[in-house]
Amino acid sequence: MKLLHQVVAGFFFYLALLLLGIGSLSWNLISWVLYPFLPRERGRDIGRAAIAGGYRLFWWWLQLTGVMRLSYDGIDELNRDAGLIIAPNHPTALDALLVVARVPRGVCIMRASLMQNPFLGAGARLARYIRNDPPSGLVRGAVANLQAGGQLVMFPEGTRTVTPPVNPFLPGLTLIAHKAGVPIQTVIVETTTGYLGKGWPVWKPPHFPMIYHVRLGERFAPEADHQGLSKRLEAYFRQELSA
Repeated sequence: MKLLHQVVAGFFFYLALLLLGIGSLSWNLISWVLYPFLPRERGRDIGRAAIAGGYRLFWWWLQLTGVMRLSYDGIDELNRDAGLIIAPNHPTALDALLVVARVPRGVCIMRASLMQNPFLGAGARLARYIRNDPPSGLVRGAVANLQAGGQLVMFPEGTRTVTPPVNPFLPGLTLIAHKAGVPIQTVIVETTTGYLGKGWPVWKPPHFPMIYHVRLGERFAPEADHQGLSKRLEAYFRQELSA
C-alpha cells in the first residue's frame, strides 16, 4: 500500500508540474502580448494577481490529491501592510511560490537570466518584478517600490540553503530596508522534504506527502547599522529553525 501511495502521489505531482509549466508558458505568451498595451500600474496588478492565482491553484491541487500537507500561520495578515520587506528562509526552490501565492502584492527579485526564460520572463516583466543585475539598479528599484507602499519578497540567504539551518546572510536586504525606511517581516519556512533544495533535480521524486509549514516570525525595524542587523537576523533564523 505504501508503494502504491508513492506511485499515485508521484503521478499527481508530476502532472501538477506539467500543468504548471503549460500554464506558465501560456501566461507568458499572454503577458508578452499585453505588456505594450497596458498602463504600467494596471499591468503590474494584473500580472501579480495572475501569478499568485496560478500558484494558489497549484498548491490547492497538491493538497487535494494528498501530495502535500501545507499550512500557513498568519501570512494572509501581511496583505494589509504597505511598505514592507517579506524575508523567508530558503530551503527549496518552492519557497517563493509558497509565499507569493499568499501575498499577491509582493514583488520578487529575479535573476537577470530568468527575465529571458520563456516560462517566467514575460510574466515577470508584466508584474514589474525587479532584476538582480546590476546590483545598484536592484537597490534603486526595490527602494522605489517600497517607498511607494509596495511589498518586497527577498531571501536574505540570497540562494537556497546549502548549510542548514541557513546560509550566511547577505547584507543587501537590510541595506534596502534602511534606505527605504521600512521594516523586515521574517517568514519561517519549515519542511520535511529536500525536494528542489540545492542540488536536487526536478525529476528526482521526493517522499510523499511533502509537508510544509509557513509562519510569521518576528518583525525587525530598519537600522542604520544594516550589517549588524543582518547578523542579528541570521542569528534569529538559526534559533527559530533549530528549536
